[in-house]
Amino acid sequence: MSEESKSKSEERPRAVGLLGGGVIGGGWAARFVLNGVDVRLYDPAPGALDRVQQQLANARRAFRQLTLVPLPPEGALTMSESIADAVDGVEIVLESAPERLDLKQPLLAAASQAAAPGVLICSSTSGLRPSLLAAGVKHPERLLVAHPFNPVYLLPLVELCGSPSATPGALKRAAEIFQSVGMHPLVMRKEVDGFIANRLQEAMWREALWLVHDDLATVDQVDDAIRYSFGLRRAVIGPYSLGGGGAGMRQNMEKWGPVQLKQPWSRLTDVPELTEAFVNKLVEQSEVRAGNLPVPEFEQKRDDCMVALLKGLRAQGYGAGETVARWEQELRDRVPPLANSSGPLRMPTLQMPSDWVDYNGHITENRYLQLCGMATDNLLRHIGIDGEYRAKYGSYYTVETHISHLQELFAGDRVQVLTQIVHADDKRLHLFHVLRREGDEKPAATGEQMLIHVNGSSGTSAPVHGNVRERLLDLAGVHAKLPRPDRVGASIGVRKGA
Repeated sequence: MSEESKSKSEERPRAVGLLGGGVIGGGWAARFVLNGVDVRLYDPAPGALDRVQQQLANARRAFRQLTLVPLPPEGALTMSESIADAVDGVEIVLESAPERLDLKQPLLAAASQAAAPGVLICSSTSGLRPSLLAAGVKHPERLLVAHPFNPVYLLPLVELCGSPSATPGALKRAAEIFQSVGMHPLVMRKEVDGFIANRLQEAMWREALWLVHDDLATVDQVDDAIRYSFGLRRAVIGPYSLGGGGAGMRQNMEKWGPVQLKQPWSRLTDVPELTEAFVNKLVEQSEVRAGNLPVPEFEQKRDDCMVALLKGLRAQGYGAGETVARWEQELRDRVPPLANSSGPLRMPTLQMPSDWVDYNGHITENRYLQLCGMATDNLLRHIGIDGEYRAKYGSYYTVETHISHLQELFAGDRVQVLTQIVHADDKRLHLFHVLRREGDEKPAATGEQMLIHVNGSSGTSAPVHGNVRERLLDLAGVHAKLPRPDRVGASIGVRKGA
């Protein structure tokens, strides 16, 4: 184990105590258990363990999609009969009771009485100041707010807020613990109702309510206005994230601040005066902000992150991703396959994206397979397999693939795939792809595939139908006159002594 890994492992607690197993408490349980931390849960409500187990199952499913890196052995989840039992032997306690002082204060006080003096006592409150929660707490200097966001096992932010008596050491240790389980701790400078994120969220929520109340918009319109526009952008950049550092901030405030803030565009019109001192504060803090980039580099980084978000949503066919997918399909339908009367079917030339590059600096191997798959789709569209055909008769399924990597491809390379039908009959389709970089005579790679026509309803092999069959066999007849590719049927060869 590396020194860095060892250090991170030491920061992770061995056990945590949870008071409450609702939506937030169950999310805490999932995040800690899946990071190898034992969880002791106290929640006397009927069915609490079943609800937490369901959240744990949801988190396992989400983590399998989030990362392919093996997770550590799961921590143990045990139910405790009392608060004292839940906080015994743990390093941190997290209270997640409903948002009521009369419920939270006794829980926190009881936990602090039973826990060892060095144990951190944290509340998951959404807006109550820690000084209000400290009544009856033993050693209040270790009482903190650790405010997460649902689902806790996925959203990384946790706002850490201490009362005036909280020690810097308690906040530092809490930040280490949450960072060790994949979270982004935000340590607040001072306590305030609602903390930071919920104050921002609340302002937008109030305006959203007014828009519907005044019949200016429907619920759907308000949701779409956010999730198709600045909601996506805010996942990448906050309101103060600007290229150009302090100079960019000053230019932005001088250009837009006086104009926008004087317009009665919302119900919340009380804004701070843009005095020279306030603008200078914004500029100074923007200047020292970590990771500032010149405007052109910032815009490229912003765009790269937005593309990654849109691709993720496209994969789910949801929100703005659904819009991208629909646009892509329209583009695809308008691009005819590049064919001539005597040669292989040619796919339109593609420029290799920067996010296809692996740690060695060249296009990762799975992208060669993706290019072959795109070329196969290109051929299937050419012979007439569309949505209507798939719904009635099915389509071709790949049963075997062999790829030969002959040269390295790099980001920015323009690549075209040429596809030749080696053999086709009523059920089988044997294809050979040549991946060629623009300007090169030698191929960068070849791919060979065997596909079977499968009935969509039965899931079994079935003959290809109608006009699709005719177009396929006609094209196969043309390609039969071409030279047979040298690498058809090649297998992995091992030379003696190699």
